[in-house]
Amino acid sequence: MDVNEVEDVASSVAELLKRQEPSPFLPIMNSQLFEELFEQWLSLPETGQLVISLIDDAKTGAPVNAPGNSFNVHAAGSNSLPSMFPSGSTPPLSPRSSSSSPHISKQRTSPSSLCSPLNLVHEPVLKVIPQESQPLPNHHLLKLKFYFQNGRPPTNELKQHFLSRMDHRFDNCLGGLHADEFKLVTKEVCGVPSFFSSALFRKMDIDCTGIVTRDAFTRYWIDSNILTMDTATQIYIILKQPGYEYLTQVDFKPLLRELLDTHPGLEFLHSSPEFQERYAETVIYRIFYYNNRSGNGRLTLRELKQGNLIAAMQHVDKEEDINKVLRYFSYEHFYVIYCKFWELDTDRDCMIDKENLINYGNHALTCRIIDRIYSQVPRKFTSKTEGKMNYEDFVYFILSEEDKSSEPSIDYWFKCIDLDGNGVLTPNELQYFYEEQLHRMECLSQERVSFEDILCQIIDMIAPEKKDCITLRDLKRCKLSGYVFNILFNLSKFFAFESRDPLLIRQQREDPSLTEWDLFAHREYIRLSMEEDVEDANESAEVWEGSLEAPF
Repeated sequence: MDVNEVEDVASSVAELLKRQEPSPFLPIMNSQLFEELFEQWLSLPETGQLVISLIDDAKTGAPVNAPGNSFNVHAAGSNSLPSMFPSGSTPPLSPRSSSSSPHISKQRTSPSSLCSPLNLVHEPVLKVIPQESQPLPNHHLLKLKFYFQNGRPPTNELKQHFLSRMDHRFDNCLGGLHADEFKLVTKEVCGVPSFFSSALFRKMDIDCTGIVTRDAFTRYWIDSNILTMDTATQIYIILKQPGYEYLTQVDFKPLLRELLDTHPGLEFLHSSPEFQERYAETVIYRIFYYNNRSGNGRLTLRELKQGNLIAAMQHVDKEEDINKVLRYFSYEHFYVIYCKFWELDTDRDCMIDKENLINYGNHALTCRIIDRIYSQVPRKFTSKTEGKMNYEDFVYFILSEEDKSSEPSIDYWFKCIDLDGNGVLTPNELQYFYEEQLHRMECLSQERVSFEDILCQIIDMIAPEKKDCITLRDLKRCKLSGYVFNILFNLSKFFAFESRDPLLIRQQREDPSLTEWDLFAHREYIRLSMEEDVEDANESAEVWEGSLEAPF
């Protein structure tokens, strides 16, 4: 067979190889590069010998197999050819495999046996065969995800429908809408709570003219694609400052200011601006306590969507009785928190030290757990005064103390108990805190419960994955994790759990949606209001007695 015949046969082989099913593992390369590499391979003398050998085998009906030894260009006097398929019982590799050549079997002998004729041209080189460009399979197309950086544009139908509703509000207002006229647009047209009106108005009134025109509204709400976003994203965009990808406490202050000015359930506070400010602070602290799970003071969009804040905002916008909105906005809850802080702050410096906190709950907490709190292990204080917590720090403490079933509370107390910070609670760490409880039982002449019995009880309650330690995951999947903390450092609640207060159990069964914090705040508000009524009655009696004695 002459050289021309060899080239014709080689061309036929190339055509056959081109028709092979492309492998998904083969990188997509330029077809011209494939042709050049293939032509270089064909020009090698060893390639001609390989093709002639294969054709002879095909004519005689012999198996299309070359000798088992691989070809080595560096071996002197070696005339053997590389095998096309593996010998023996090894399954054949795909023609598009990542072996040294598409035509060389993958034999596990030595590095020299993996040589290919292509290696004579350039080292290293990508050894691939030419193939036609193939369309992506359907299952690849299903994985494609289109991302609109500025939100999905509204459809023409949605845009026209929204414009008609917007025109209904702007038609009767020459020049635009003032701030007091914008509230209905915020709630009825945009669909966000009405107390977002001022924040949204300022976003649209860029030049601070005091008027929002139809064009300004269209540019911000429709052209920016905010119209098609979900409510949480809309609220997030309205509140966040330009250039930031998170919300801070300051971003919520305008909302609370407008809520205090407009909500009928908070009208009585108009004459007490100092308590308005405290109420707003408390609501913001509660929002970040439950939603900012990273604890860095930066509330992200993901955290906002994962929480229940949006639902609470919509609820408070519809409900006239502010105390029925138990999540974040209840005035009664604020009243309880602030009064508890005021009771402990005996020197009225708006700070609480260790000695003050020991008095909390009628000396319910142990000294060791208070030391851990003031070591700022569970949460770093925002107070600038060393050794003292401010009002914000106290809000985080009381929410954690009175509802140990919530995730933020479990995180808070787990960090306190985890003395070495290794992420697990060992029996030694549990015993360290329970020792003080035993001592207090003896001082109160109560029956002592040994640590061994308590440890067995804790293991039975938590059912940890490993019997020798308790992880944060173990506590979060257990409904009784709060009782474990009470056993370790709150003697009053430990005794209450052992006695199983029937009144508390009945309250929980009547409304399972009520949290431990809701029940505590309700009881404390009744107690505090009754004490205030008694004080008012005593003051009135003193005034009445004084008026009777005056003439004499």
